[in-house]
Amino acid sequence: MHAITIPEPGGPEALVWDEVPDPVPGEGEVLVEVVAGAVNRADILQRQGFYDPPPGASRYPGLECSGRIAEVGPGVSGWAVGDEVCALLSGGGYAEKVAVPAGQLLPVPEGVELRQAAALPEVTSTVWSNVFMIAHLRPGETLLVHGGSSGIGTMAIQLAKAVGARVAVTAGTKEKLEQCAELGADILINYREQDFVAELKQATDGAGADVILDNMGAKYLDRNVQALAVNGRLAIIGMQGGIKAELNIGALLGKRAAISATSLRARPLEEKAAIVAAVREHVWPLLAAGRVRPVVDREVPMSEAAEAHRHVEASGHIGKVLLVAPASSSF
Repeated sequence: MHAITIPEPGGPEALVWDEVPDPVPGEGEVLVEVVAGAVNRADILQRQGFYDPPPGASRYPGLECSGRIAEVGPGVSGWAVGDEVCALLSGGGYAEKVAVPAGQLLPVPEGVELRQAAALPEVTSTVWSNVFMIAHLRPGETLLVHGGSSGIGTMAIQLAKAVGARVAVTAGTKEKLEQCAELGADILINYREQDFVAELKQATDGAGADVILDNMGAKYLDRNVQALAVNGRLAIIGMQGGIKAELNIGALLGKRAAISATSLRARPLEEKAAIVAAVREHVWPLLAAGRVRPVVDREVPMSEAAEAHRHVEASGHIGKVLLVAPASSSF
């Protein structure tokens, strides 16, 4: 098969479309013939040499894919050759085939095209596990989403609105904020021109956000704590703004607030399987009903992954950028 390899860390040009051995499904795994994968910020970090796959995972980038089951490994039940699926991965999505633990498989939701299903596993698992399983967003509460036009952001807006929450977002352009509004965002903040703490407080009569989903990390830590409501919960899922910052514990205590920080990739298989099962139970019916949808910015041939990375790094996208495998490509 062919896959995107990274012979040496570097810029987008470090991504090389090369012939590699086919993966073999082990105990409890299936082999998926990939139709499409999706680009995540973690893939960019891996390409740069900053985010190695966990032990035993594929060395190729790619944290999600969609496709068809080509082979069922030993000890797997409930899945059959030919099933159309999407999957949460620890690596290997930028390839024509990938071995996947059965617990990380999801059926393609009713009403979603197979290619576009590749945009779902990572974002739905990230949002549901952080916003709902950990931060326990409830109807009537306010969620602040940083990077509202990203893949994570566009899904967070939709899921929060589906459960009856109010949604505030930050984004850097008028166009991106307009797209967030179309998805249901109520409070639109241009972080290049406005102070999100002040804007949020004004829009919530001084209360702030009950839950904040943050992809920035250190850069926003102090202001996120300021923006939290009493009993608020800050969920950190990214470090685009750095890894070290000073925390005002007094402010946190005064608000009886909580901070969590998580990633999906290195979690044990049983934890990932539990998250995927929760996503299938709670999110898949919303997709089937048309209340939530994948937001896809563009599709790029998988062999041209470098161009897709350039686009994502320039923050020119709204939603997910997909990588389409050759066998399913019309390019």
